[in-house]
Amino acid sequence: MAGRTLDELGLGEAPRDHPLTYPGAWPADSGLLHGDRLLPLERLVYDDRVPVLAVGSNACPGQLRYKMQESGVDSPLPMVRTRVRGIAVGVSAHVSLMGYVSASPVKSPQASAELFVIWLDPRQLAVVDASEGAPRADGNYRRTWLTAPDVRVELTGGQVLPGVHTYVNQHGVLRGGDGIARRHPGQHALLTELLLDCAPLRELFGDSPEEFCARARADAALCAQGTRLFREQGWVTQSGLEPYAEPAARDVRHR
Repeated sequence: MAGRTLDELGLGEAPRDHPLTYPGAWPADSGLLHGDRLLPLERLVYDDRVPVLAVGSNACPGQLRYKMQESGVDSPLPMVRTRVRGIAVGVSAHVSLMGYVSASPVKSPQASAELFVIWLDPRQLAVVDASEGAPRADGNYRRTWLTAPDVRVELTGGQVLPGVHTYVNQHGVLRGGDGIARRHPGQHALLTELLLDCAPLRELFGDSPEEFCARARADAALCAQGTRLFREQGWVTQSGLEPYAEPAARDVRHR
């Protein structure tokens, strides 16, 4: 099989195992994730798959590999680097059981970023949905369909996708001191900022990002306390993407 292993490419670590690395290492360019390897990609659009815009660890091959292997799914997974306008990478208003505070998309008409679209077959989509809690009313994320003019997803060569799915945090997102949605600067920087800003958060999770991750990992009650504290501090706002649900006819596959 052609292509290099994820470890050879520096893409093998999963944030679930190393929370301070969140969102994890992303590929330098588009590729086909197949097991432990990232292969060259022959095309950028897959009409028989569902396009999902990744703003956090779903663009990390090491994290995706873990999710798929844990569920016994071994089909190839295309990862396409795109230019996205209208979306910024915000901060989810919940503390994850993985020990980090994850990313969530935020509506931002002037924003422009290079993000990955992952094209998922039905089994892969079910795995990622389950990992985000998307099928459950009490889950952390809801899968949402976005189209122009709210978001523009442009491929290499100028082709624009008619729309994409993404996972929107159901708790909302964190606001910054200026009142607008905070941008996710990477896990270590984010936790440093949050802990400095909030004594009650330090009481729960310690004084350093390392302590935060160690205390939060797999402690559901503590994570729930942290999530409630975000709201009690008045830090939570809407992402601006909540109303934009895809029609039911498009839930299965991209048209």
